[in-house]
Amino acid sequence: MGFWTLFEVASMPILQVLLISGLGAVVATEYCSLLTADARKSLNKIVFMLFTPSLMFASLARTVTLQDIISWWFMPVNIAITFLFGGMLGWIVVKLLKPKPYLEGLVIATCASGNLGNLLLIIVPAICNEDNNPFGDKSTCSSVGLSYVSFSMALGGFFIWTYTYQLVRSSSVKYKELQAVDNFAKQPNKDLDSNESTHLLKGEDQEPVVMSVQSTKSVEDVEDQAVISQESSSKSEKESGTLWDKLAGVLHMIVEELMAPPTLATILGFIFGAVSWLRKLIIGNSAPLRVIQDSIKLLGDGTIPCITLILGGNLTQGLRSSRIRPSVILGVISVRYMILPVIGIWVVKAADHLGFLPPDPLYHYVLMMQFTLPPAMNIGTITQLFNVGQEECSVLFLWTYLVAALALTFWSIVYMGILS
Repeated sequence: MGFWTLFEVASMPILQVLLISGLGAVVATEYCSLLTADARKSLNKIVFMLFTPSLMFASLARTVTLQDIISWWFMPVNIAITFLFGGMLGWIVVKLLKPKPYLEGLVIATCASGNLGNLLLIIVPAICNEDNNPFGDKSTCSSVGLSYVSFSMALGGFFIWTYTYQLVRSSSVKYKELQAVDNFAKQPNKDLDSNESTHLLKGEDQEPVVMSVQSTKSVEDVEDQAVISQESSSKSEKESGTLWDKLAGVLHMIVEELMAPPTLATILGFIFGAVSWLRKLIIGNSAPLRVIQDSIKLLGDGTIPCITLILGGNLTQGLRSSRIRPSVILGVISVRYMILPVIGIWVVKAADHLGFLPPDPLYHYVLMMQFTLPPAMNIGTITQLFNVGQEECSVLFLWTYLVAALALTFWSIVYMGILS
């Protein structure tokens, strides 16, 4: 497979993302006003509640069986490693380059979370359809490759809607705290804008004010003493209850993340795919059930176009008001396209040497590619949900996806050279 052929294969999904993003940017401008900020938020909620869960469920229930889950057990481990190393490298980028506090979670998320679904859905079948591909027969390669990619997409969705979701949510909390501090700091300035008839300027009622201040001060001293005595008496009780409170908070957070619609749909998809009689219901010949399954798939097909349109709409605002520095963008690009692919080669070769992997080179190729992909599109959905860093996310996506065409081509050639 030649360089230019592989470059064309790798560029097609990237070009699709850029074209749809450009369309979203156009319809979000003041001239069209079709994809306004409120419209993007509403569409994003539909993507979160309906489209993404449908995509997760449909892709898993039809393509992944219990036997596949057992034989491909290393794939969730591999994806967990991509998130682990990507998160660690993202944390280093944050500490070295010091972006705005509310952007820290976004930077770590873009370093850790790769686009494990729709890009591979285009790249893998395209490579399989080439005459001189290193993965064998075209039809077998395509069908097996789609199963690998569907499993990868579902697992990636699970990690994104738990780990990445929490990262962006923590950034949202920081952002709201900063906004609250800014608003509180601005409040005294409003009092300075009082008119000429204020009591202080007139000099009226000064003595009652002094008396009230003194009385209030004495009351505050008594209250402070009472609070100190209460804190000292209940200190041991608080220390004993802190551990249980933290544990309960962590469990509550985990349950809340697992109950997010995409995560819940992923779990249900695994169950329907693994249990044979449930799987037969989904892929059987019964017309009513087939209509339900086709409807779910139809909803899922709307996920990627809607997410990409929203990103393009945010990009129009992001290019004007984004506060993310070029050095941070370079840091994310370096992590995703220079450091993680090298780690991926080492991880997959070590796992193969230890006998953890089946002898299918296409499976090895998919595992390596999971370390090489641009940031996950769902990060844009999450930032829109929490209303934090949407513009910066769009700018990050613009540059990382522009570089992705060359990066995917280069590393695909390297991977196929290693595996052939």
